[in-house]
Amino acid sequence: MTAATLIRGVSVWDGERLLDADGLRLAGGRITHVGRGLRPQPDDRLVDGGGAFALPGLIDAHVHLELDPAQSAPPAADAPRDLDAMAARAGAMVRAGITTARDLGGGQGAELILRDRIAAGTVPGPRLLCAGQPVTTPGGHCHFWGGEAADLDAARAVIDRQLARGVDLIKVMATGGMFTRGSHPAAAQFDLDTLTGIVAAAAAADRPVAAHCHGVDGIEFAARAGVRTIEHCSWMGADGWAGNYDEAIAGVILSRGAWVSPTVNRGWQRYLDAPDPTKLRRIRSAFQAMMALGIPFVASTDAGIPGVRHDELAQALEVFRAILETTPETVLRTATSAAAQGIGLESVTGRLAPGMAADLLLVDGDPLQDLAALTRPVAVWAAGRLRRSP
Repeated sequence: MTAATLIRGVSVWDGERLLDADGLRLAGGRITHVGRGLRPQPDDRLVDGGGAFALPGLIDAHVHLELDPAQSAPPAADAPRDLDAMAARAGAMVRAGITTARDLGGGQGAELILRDRIAAGTVPGPRLLCAGQPVTTPGGHCHFWGGEAADLDAARAVIDRQLARGVDLIKVMATGGMFTRGSHPAAAQFDLDTLTGIVAAAAAADRPVAAHCHGVDGIEFAARAGVRTIEHCSWMGADGWAGNYDEAIAGVILSRGAWVSPTVNRGWQRYLDAPDPTKLRRIRSAFQAMMALGIPFVASTDAGIPGVRHDELAQALEVFRAILETTPETVLRTATSAAAQGIGLESVTGRLAPGMAADLLLVDGDPLQDLAALTRPVAVWAAGRLRRSP
């Protein structure tokens, strides 16, 4: 039996609130105790936190591990995927404190192989939920991943193929995107009936659906169809990016219980720094309006697209906070307890409590005061495995 780990000398934020606690015990991949003055057992491995701040491991709800952010284009459809490079990206993620992520698109299932190796403990990385090949229209956004479907029957066939591979969720491209030449981000790719059928087919296999949505029509169709998460939610229309926020459609998102995964990455700092604040005002207005309605958010970065590294969620969270003009704790929840709920893992991770997975991050500083503390990880445990040593 593996010895338990007793961590002492830390402040503890459990994903929802700051606790009157200074220690945690981890055993068997789970948290067994959280409290003050925990006494060591004979075989405990003792870790002196040295005044570090303990919080749940971070969750990035939208990544692409097969994509190399240093490349401007995806790999060719028939090109072998580089599992070693993907594993290196996953290792960098977990060392940065990201202990769970959703991989929302790949072409050959390499991310599923990596998922299983991480779960077995043979490769360091975050717990992965994988969608496989996204359902898209012929020639539509990310068609190169092999999920093209001209109608609902074809979409069901794509879904069946993903289920046979063992995916954790289904991804659908409800609108066009900017990563695919000839695709139109504002345009809906599927009508409401087809999207509803896609969600029903996924639900029949007990799989949630994540929908890529830039344009307003696609956002509305996805929400009405019953998707679990709306990726990007860019409110794109005649007035451009974030220029067509619609409160009635936002009300549909809320009433249907969808979560918004805004894919704010570190590079969005450019909107905060831009001499012309027009786009920032549009984005901020839409985000703040959705939050005021009570629409829940999950932190996400779209890591892997050009220029967006897989291990920079911590930096992205401060950008997200600045755009929202909200508190660090509000944003931290979107990357921990709220994120876990949004992606269906609230009984597994996202909180520091007995029985939860031992996904734990120690940082130098107090992220409730300054999210920059997240960029100074001291130690990381993922599913109880020490992945960054104190």
